[in-house]
Amino acid sequence: MKTNALLPALSVCAAAGLVSCTNPDLDGDPEVQAVAAVKTYIDAELVAMNAAAKALQSDAPAPDADGWNATDDAAAVAAMRADWKNVRLHYENIEGAIAVLFPNLDASTDERYDGFIAEAADDNLFDGEGVTGVHGVERILFSDVIAPHVVTFEEGLGPNYSPARFPQTQAEANDFKTGLMQRLIDDTQQMVDEFGPLSLAKETAYRGVLGSMQEQFEKVSLAGTGEDESRYADHTLADMRANLAGGKVIVEAFEVLFASVDGGAAQYATIVAGFDRAQGALDDVDGDGIPLVPATWNPDAPSAQDAATPYGVLYLFFAAETDPANADGFVAAFNEGGEMLSIPQLAE
Repeated sequence: MKTNALLPALSVCAAAGLVSCTNPDLDGDPEVQAVAAVKTYIDAELVAMNAAAKALQSDAPAPDADGWNATDDAAAVAAMRADWKNVRLHYENIEGAIAVLFPNLDASTDERYDGFIAEAADDNLFDGEGVTGVHGVERILFSDVIAPHVVTFEEGLGPNYSPARFPQTQAEANDFKTGLMQRLIDDTQQMVDEFGPLSLAKETAYRGVLGSMQEQFEKVSLAGTGEDESRYADHTLADMRANLAGGKVIVEAFEVLFASVDGGAAQYATIVAGFDRAQGALDDVDGDGIPLVPATWNPDAPSAQDAATPYGVLYLFFAAETDPANADGFVAAFNEGGEMLSIPQLAE
């Protein structure tokens, strides 16, 4: 029994790429074990995210008179796009925790373009002011492959809208590297620095997983209007897979705590089964992007034909799983598990 109790902490550390957790009390309190494992995992992902951002900056082409683009600087742009996906992977693995622990840094790192320009225009998309973060970078790196429906959506954002594009001058290319990219590096480094000495509570760690699952539905639903997160790279489904994978790793850290309460082992199995259902739903869809949204899609009353499309199936699946009133869904099981661990659910 004791050997099995060690596995969650060790599996989380393995997922973080570590041989063992940092000073986990593996023979002590189950809550200490769980929180130590979660903290190790989040810390490793933050460090990896910051390293990926630095690699992206390093791979940016040397600024020249006409900036850079995907034709003349194809190899550099391909490398930066791969780096960007790596940043995104590590962010999504721990998004639920970041949003709770660092709300301001989460906004500067992950806000969508439409959120940034809601109050004011950004006349320089490259300087690290105004529009910032992973989506500000994404909008530039993938500006030549943005889907027409995304362009149409953004053109309707009002007078503060500016078309996405590559840097076209040496000054703009310099700004991208020393402004926008440096801001992303600085923001992620601040997360690393502030998380290190932070005392992580079990409530924060556990509820972050709930946020990750709820994000699944939000990401799918926003695609219906062209607002999905990684819309320029057509990468939102890959975001969801990373979000789900990271949430499951964190839940695995709580197995030892569930095992310490009556009925906890069965409830843990129910929660894991919810993750497996969600993984199956994502695996049923090919590619990295959200499936095409039917032209006649009505989220309030989808037709039978639209509901049967890949998008409709995904939407309705996550709508059901994240509905707290659905006793058979993930959120209901997760909330019940939280109560077993003396973690009350957040007020609606």
